[in-house]
Amino acid sequence: MNNRSPHSQGGVALVIGLIMLVLITVMLIAALNIGTANFRAVSNMQFREEAISAANKAIEQVISSNFAAAPTAEEVIVDVDNDGNTDYTVEMAQPQCINVTPASDADPSSKLLPPAMTIGSTWNTLWDLQATVDRVNNVGGAAVVVRAGVRKLLSQAQMDAVCL
Repeated sequence: MNNRSPHSQGGVALVIGLIMLVLITVMLIAALNIGTANFRAVSNMQFREEAISAANKAIEQVISSNFAAAPTAEEVIVDVDNDGNTDYTVEMAQPQCINVTPASDADPSSKLLPPAMTIGSTWNTLWDLQATVDRVNNVGGAAVVVRAGVRKLLSQAQMDAVCL
C-alpha cells in the first residue's frame, strides 16, 4: 500500500509550473528583442535611403543651375515629404573641374566657319560634385556622402575662367 498522502506532491508541480512560466517569459522577451532590433534596422535603412535621396536631389538642383559660371559651395534645403518642413540640410562642396578635353572636331561643312561658330572652340569639362548629409541636420540621424561626375560643355572663355 501507498502511505503517502495526495498532498505531498503538490510542491513539485508548483516548481515545474514556475520553471515553465520563466522559460516562456524568457522566450517572449527574446522574441520582442529580435522584433525591436529588426524594426530599428529597417528604420535606419529608411533614413539612410532618404538621406541619399536628399543628397541626389541637391546634386540635381546644382546641375540644373549654371554652376560652372561661378562654382561655389552652398547649402541646399530639402523637403522630402513636401509638408513644408525642412527634412534634410545638404552641404554641397564647391564643384571641382577635374578634367578638360577639346570637344570633337567640327563637321566638315563647318570647317570654313570662324572658330567661334564651330564646335571646335568648345571644351568637354568633367566636374566632381559632392553632397554631404550629416547626422545633426536631418530627421533620421543618417549621415551620407554622395559624389557625382558631370560633363559640361564650355566655351574657351568659360573654361579658362573656371578650369585653369
